[in-house]
Amino acid sequence: MASTTLPGGTFTPAEDLTVTRMGYGAMQLAGPHVFGPPADRDAAVAVLREAVQLGITHIDTSDFYGPHVTNQIIKEALHPYPDELHIVTKVGSLRDADGGWPQALAPEQLRQAVYDNLSNLGLDALDVVNLRVGGFDSPTPGSIAEPFTVLAQLQQEGLVTHLGLSTVTAEQIAEAQSIAPIVCVQNFYNLAHRVDDDLIDSLAAQGIAYVPYFPLGGFSPLQSDELTAVATRLDATPMAVALAWLLQRSPNILLIPGTSSVAHLRDNVTGAALALPEDALIELNSIAS
Repeated sequence: MASTTLPGGTFTPAEDLTVTRMGYGAMQLAGPHVFGPPADRDAAVAVLREAVQLGITHIDTSDFYGPHVTNQIIKEALHPYPDELHIVTKVGSLRDADGGWPQALAPEQLRQAVYDNLSNLGLDALDVVNLRVGGFDSPTPGSIAEPFTVLAQLQQEGLVTHLGLSTVTAEQIAEAQSIAPIVCVQNFYNLAHRVDDDLIDSLAAQGIAYVPYFPLGGFSPLQSDELTAVATRLDATPMAVALAWLLQRSPNILLIPGTSSVAHLRDNVTGAALALPEDALIELNSIAS
């Protein structure tokens, strides 16, 4: 792997798990609307190989991207995997024939999802499996004990090394932790959508990673204008500012921006290294919804 120093350095949520805070989200490697194959499979392979060459050791994926397509491309591009590379996947949803995302939290569905991830990634055990239990961008209240217990059993069987959660509440996190330890939480969060501010701080105190998705999602037109104004003043892109803000927000935040372009991947890595001055941080913090 390259010796490039990535923005944010590394984070260690478990004794045997250290990842670069700058990761890569593989969602966009599938076709339009994360369904079917990509228009250019060779380009998708090239992006993954570039991510590893840049020194990224944290790839986020799921076997329901495609479905199956993204994991199969990851295997084609990177298998056998470098020892330092950690692939984080998620279960709890399916793709239907219309491209929908129905929940799949029944015990047999979760087991099959883990088996499918193992097969399509070419692994004997999965580094991290997140249980996705909420909606598209917000948690669904209720107990998650039954599905999380299934993953804990799969962990005990040696098929999963570490467990995480996606699109969950603080109460659901506490419930899961009463069953088995977790190493990460993946929720909708960015500088304009900051419902999880207290949760991030709580997880940081516990040494648990927080992985925000949609770094530019849910912005109002006014908020977008304010972000663009700051970015223009800093001679940067809005995405670069948004990623840099997340890295500076808390040391346990990991980034997983996705792209199907090698050039865009490099831009994301370079942009996230932006050091935001104090006046910019104050201005950005004021645009939270």
